[in-house]
Amino acid sequence: MKTDNTKRATIYFNSALHHALRLKAAETEHTISELVNEAVSFALAEDSTDLSEYNKRKKEPTITFESFLNKLKKDGKI
Repeated sequence: MKTDNTKRATIYFNSALHHALRLKAAETEHTISELVNEAVSFALAEDSTDLSEYNKRKKEPTITFESFLNKLKKDGKI
């Protein structure tokens, strides 16, 4: 569905992915553009959530993997 605030872009899919999109579009009665917009929106929302969680935790102390392994050894865990 084209609205006034859409922009045109050319994207390239491998042929199998394009075929799958065409089939899904036909079965769901959506356009490929609608499916791609939904997928991209979902991915960006997920990125936003990840960044939000990262920002909440970025001031927490960090420990290197090597230091953590050494602590596990010292505590008899490994």
